[in-house]
Amino acid sequence: MGAQAPDLSALKGQMKASWMAGDFGKIAALNRKWGEDFVDRLDLKPGMKVLDIACGTGNQALPAAHKGANVTGVDIATNLLAQARERAAAEKLAINFIEGDAEELPFEDASFDVVYSMFGAMFAPRPERVAAELKRVCKPGGMVAMGNWTPEGVPGQIFRATAKYLPPPPGLQPPSMWGVEDVVRQRLGDGFELKMQKVRARAEYAEMKPMDVVNLFREWFGPTKMAFARLDPENQQKLASDIEQIFANANNHPSGGMSHDAEYLEVQGRRK
Repeated sequence: MGAQAPDLSALKGQMKASWMAGDFGKIAALNRKWGEDFVDRLDLKPGMKVLDIACGTGNQALPAAHKGANVTGVDIATNLLAQARERAAAEKLAINFIEGDAEELPFEDASFDVVYSMFGAMFAPRPERVAAELKRVCKPGGMVAMGNWTPEGVPGQIFRATAKYLPPPPGLQPPSMWGVEDVVRQRLGDGFELKMQKVRARAEYAEMKPMDVVNLFREWFGPTKMAFARLDPENQQKLASDIEQIFANANNHPSGGMSHDAEYLEVQGRRK
């Protein structure tokens, strides 16, 4: 007999709990420039209707609103949406943040001029549903954009290290497959004219050491926090050591601190 398919409802409940654990806002605050740079390359115009899928705390939604776009952000994690609303209010931006699922977007067909997701929709368990929803809610002639971690980059390496100790449910593809150009063409190529490039985003952690960064993610990054919580002490130590080594190998800080380049695949597609 083949492997049993995962219980989708239970899996999504676990994913929501994972992203709500810790405080992702403390991690996202370190990387706001990544979202700003991503949005800058989209050439948004005032009045465009923009959808940010898996918007988190608003790192991509707020820059779009500052450009005059009419922005909606959607995410499964209610606590991240609350932070996004607080940030938007503090900057006097009118952004509509709502709870929702990348695989079942609560919007009419052809609702948005630009639809994007940075390090978000790639984690949904059914990539074919994500691709279909991206196409459905984007207007003909509109743009879809994604920022997806590659398998080779530091985040992709950490995903693989974690999967050694916590194998994913049978039948699920690694999220970093969205960071492979040929896979993206298979998923989106029949609906979009695609342009892709690999981007290196610099991650800076001041005077931290590699293990300090491991501990930072263990405390505040929900998926990492939950992964360690599911392991016994021995395997927690092994996983922490594996991730420490990944950070140490990638460290390019000039004076003994911790920094590295995090590679992702930037996808821009014009809907046919």
